[in-house]
Amino acid sequence: MEEPSYKNRKVITIGVVSELTGLSERQIRYYEERKLIFPERTERGNRKYSFSDVERLMDIADKREEGVRTYEIRQDMLKAKKKEEDKKLRERMLRGQLNARFGVQKGRLNGK
Repeated sequence: MEEPSYKNRKVITIGVVSELTGLSERQIRYYEERKLIFPERTERGNRKYSFSDVERLMDIADKREEGVRTYEIRQDMLKAKKKEEDKKLRERMLRGQLNARFGVQKGRLNGK
């Protein structure tokens, strides 16, 4: 499996995330409880975050300041995820149709 990009590697502690975002550790844990953020856990149970998580937390904080409820943020996240999954499915289906139509074999793409 391919290594995640630096933005998605879970290496940042909650204390550093708190400093970067200006959010309290309590707020960050609350957003995790609300299923808005998904840190990994070390063997000792410490949370580890990625730069993508930090960006998401900043976005959440901005929306909360605008009065958007966590429930609404979660619903928007789910809609965006579904939209992305649908897009990937359409791309796979189109690729399959093109491969079937033109007889392209897997492995023959990219000069293999």
